Amino acid sequence: METAVYAKSTRNEKVLNCLYQKPDAVFKLICFPWAGGGSIHFAKWGQKINGLLEVHAVRLAGRETRLEEPFSDDIYQIAEEIVTALLPIIRDKAFAFFGHSLGSYIAFVTALHLKEKYKMEPLHIFLSSAPAPQSRPQVPDLNKLSEEQVRDHLLIFGGTPKHLIEDQDFLKQYIPLLKADAHIVKKFIFNKPSKALLSRDITCFIGSEDTIKDIEDNVVYFSGWKDITSGKFDVHKLPGDHFYLMEPDNENFIKNYIAKCLELSSLDCF
Repeated sequence: METAVYAKSTRNEKVLNCLYQKPDAVFKLICFPWAGGGSIHFAKWGQKINGLLEVHAVRLAGRETRLEEPFSDDIYQIAEEIVTALLPIIRDKAFAFFGHSLGSYIAFVTALHLKEKYKMEPLHIFLSSAPAPQSRPQVPDLNKLSEEQVRDHLLIFGGTPKHLIEDQDFLKQYIPLLKADAHIVKKFIFNKPSKALLSRDITCFIGSEDTIKDIEDNVVYFSGWKDITSGKFDVHKLPGDHFYLMEPDNENFIKNYIAKCLELSSLDCF
């Protein structure tokens, strides 16, 4: 029995990375990575974020300590695995989700799974650089692109240092991971719901110079998220490209905004 409990605990730690544990934290912030991303970037948020928040970053199969595991191509299976790992840490705490790009879609499907199966919802869902899924976001078929075209794609989107994009060894390891994650988005077909599926507030953050540059179209493209929830919907445009959150000022804004929102949301719940 003890062995089974230990194995389950170890498995949960593989899926969720918490570098800075805060036993007295009021909120759990669960962060979901972008395509090709790991857990480290968001796990480090736990060091310099409001003391009321404990940060857990999702680690997907095929990277970091899960390097030997095959990539998953089913967003619903990914969400189910995350929910299994999450349940022990969110049962007695208020929690929120933050996802960037691909991570926004995984966060959304995870939230749906939690509500449908366990009647639980995040206090607030924060989404970044991700148009609403029913808008059918365009994802290039990386399997049909040459290595040079993939490099150009990475340069356009930002987020990957140029010296790494020019590193052959890095690309040899990174491109299969990126292709696998991009395939998840291409497979994810979601139709506009006839009624709200969630009841909590959703906030979107977008970069002003993301690939969709027309301001009016940009806002419309992202505002479809308001159809997902009966709660409030808000959009914040910050300077930068698809990976605008790599800028320290933008990152600090997001972390402070999340902390303030959760404090206010928790008051509204009582």
